[in-house]
Amino acid sequence: MKRKKLPIGIQTFAKIREADYYYVDKTGFALRLIDEGSHYFLSRPRRFGKSLFIDTLGELFAGNEVLFRGLYCHDRWDWSVKYPVIRVNFAEGVLQDRARLEGRIRSILRINAAALGVEDRPDLAIPDSFIELIQQAEVKHGQRVVVLIDEYDKPILDNLTKPEIAREMRDGLRDFYSVIKGQDAHIRFVMLTGVSKFSKV
Repeated sequence: MKRKKLPIGIQTFAKIREADYYYVDKTGFALRLIDEGSHYFLSRPRRFGKSLFIDTLGELFAGNEVLFRGLYCHDRWDWSVKYPVIRVNFAEGVLQDRARLEGRIRSILRINAAALGVEDRPDLAIPDSFIELIQQAEVKHGQRVVVLIDEYDKPILDNLTKPEIAREMRDGLRDFYSVIKGQDAHIRFVMLTGVSKFSKV
């Protein structure tokens, strides 16, 4: 009998399910979050499973039914509805100035626009480009948008020994994240994860 493998270091839900790794079913918890609210912030230490949970939510909202067969949510989720999912992840690399942060955000917006089949708007300021992405995705897919942000605070934490740069990162991220509140009518669900406590934007 073939023994299942432990998913050590794996943060991709599809990889765990397709390769038949051990998986602790958290989909019941996901459904509860979705049913009881729409905006969440999760602050936990690194290596706590935040990225895997964010990816699980993304696959659920995207309607990838085959990945959830045999799990708690499978017979409790409407697979006929597929939501446009915007994924933002700052885990990769170290951003050392505001220009690099803005370049990374532009890249994230461009990748999401391509994945969702909508127009990228690099001619606009970053907040306006984000607004356009959200609104275009809702129109194209006929459902309000899901926004999943992993490691929201990493560009700040990477520069804590350089207070001036850390403040620049904070200001740049604040401009970006402030769009979420203003676009509430177009958003179905939001989750941000990070290590540090969340402050007002």
